[in-house]
Amino acid sequence: MTAIHSSTIIEKGAQIGAGVDIGAFCHISAGAKIGDGAKLHSHVVVMNDVTIGAGCEIYPGAVLGGAPQDVKYKGEPTRLEIGAKCMIREHVTMHIASVGGDGATRVGEGCMFMAGSHVAHDCQVGDRVILINHAVLGGHVQVGEGVMVGGNSAVHQFVRIGQGAMIGGMTGVEGDVIPFGMVTGDRAALQGLNWVGLERRGFTPQQIRDMRRFYKELFEGDTPFAERLAAAKAAWGGNELTKPILDFVDTPHRRSLCLPG
Repeated sequence: MTAIHSSTIIEKGAQIGAGVDIGAFCHISAGAKIGDGAKLHSHVVVMNDVTIGAGCEIYPGAVLGGAPQDVKYKGEPTRLEIGAKCMIREHVTMHIASVGGDGATRVGEGCMFMAGSHVAHDCQVGDRVILINHAVLGGHVQVGEGVMVGGNSAVHQFVRIGQGAMIGGMTGVEGDVIPFGMVTGDRAALQGLNWVGLERRGFTPQQIRDMRRFYKELFEGDTPFAERLAAAKAAWGGNELTKPILDFVDTPHRRSLCLPG
């Protein structure tokens, strides 16, 4: 059964799925679509055109669908899409898109956003991503599947973070982070690959040894990076394990790569 507290305001036009539980003093906009079985604890605000997937749980103080913090935005109709089974903790904020993208900020399925974290306009966040307390994503950031962003970290606008990457706590990320990369520092420097993450994904010891060799050949040495990249393509281009990293590095983008310090 759907349960909605009497103090909650639901504007006409909002779509509420079956079995939704909405606590006290929430405000749901006319453009909201809340999937089956979602639970909103008290004092949750859903603004503008927001889709919340089935089974999501949203804690007090979260504000979803606020206008983008972008001076170019003049009220154009854009949206926020949140996948199923996400955990959104206290005081998390996520914004609808601004102009210049495809009109949507997107969050994948099975993500966890810890207290005070922020997803800015036009971000594209993959499945099973974790943002630890007060981690923030600037506008147009792309985050791959399975990424973990440490507490109090900040990711610059338009940065890409590849799948399986790990961002250490209190890190400022100004450049693109390769898939399975691990970065730390006041200004992020690549520290290696996320070996623990690779093990958890089921990579074998031999596969991890191969990844270590590949990483060393690409990111260590005195020769120019372009030469090492060309050599890595020749040696490892047909390897399915290293292909995501090589494709990521080889894709032109507006931010430079995050490299070893």
